[in-house]
Amino acid sequence: MATFTSVTRENILQAIAEYDSRGADDFLGVYGYVPSDGYDLVHEGRSYDPKAILGVAHRYATGFLVPSGEFSSGDKGAAVILRKRGFEVTEPVVAPRVVPAPAGSPRAASPRARADGTATKRKPAAKKPTRRAVAEPVVKLCPTCSMVLPNTGICDYCS
Repeated sequence: MATFTSVTRENILQAIAEYDSRGADDFLGVYGYVPSDGYDLVHEGRSYDPKAILGVAHRYATGFLVPSGEFSSGDKGAAVILRKRGFEVTEPVVAPRVVPAPAGSPRAASPRARADGTATKRKPAAKKPTRRAVAEPVVKLCPTCSMVLPNTGICDYCS
């Protein structure tokens, strides 16, 4: 089980910047995350997947990516950690309870029936194209500033 004590606000901002540069689908696919269950990290008017951002921020902080399945409380636990670092995380919206129609009404006869008693047809759902996740090469990070080191192995910012 991963601990997130070493993850700073700067590490989270680095993960957000990478999310922006890659795009949501590529970011989630490369790191093996699935979209959140309604929780959203909101930063500068944009929404991000909180668990994926926190897992990649952990990679920036320690060099180790936290797999999606290793979050003890899932999106809710990631939301708590992100809020402690000063970020806004929205909760999932709970759908209102649906009350069944009274017996004898046209809607009670069939969930797909119209008021005039004729049936409706459902359109088949469009298939979304699937992308295969491509493993990202392991990069070396500067232990001081967490920036990616160039091939020389010497940090351009800290040297």
